[in-house]
Amino acid sequence: MPARPDPGSRLAALIAEYEPIEVVVGLPRTLAGGESHAAAAVRAQVAAALGPDVPIRFTDERLSTVTASRRLGAAGKNSRRQRAIIDQAAAVAILEQALAVERRTGLPPTADEPD
Repeated sequence: MPARPDPGSRLAALIAEYEPIEVVVGLPRTLAGGESHAAAAVRAQVAAALGPDVPIRFTDERLSTVTASRRLGAAGKNSRRQRAIIDQAAAVAILEQALAVERRTGLPPTADEPD
């Protein structure tokens, strides 16, 4: 069985290739809005992969998969057909949410979302 590629290495390669002005990362918060161990792990992994030179915006990813599933269902994709693309659709939902928060609050792109 081939080894899975390291997500940090893949992320670093994408950053080098595309040179983004910032990276938006979904942060797994609890349903109450707090940060769990998973959120701390995401922050640490992303910081290690990207280093200090790439601005990172963490945004709440709660319910992003639910949103993605609903959108895919509305587009005619059943549960079985959603499996292959649900993560990509959730990433779109996370980015759209981050941009909506930026428009609504006027916060600079690299700011964390307000609580």
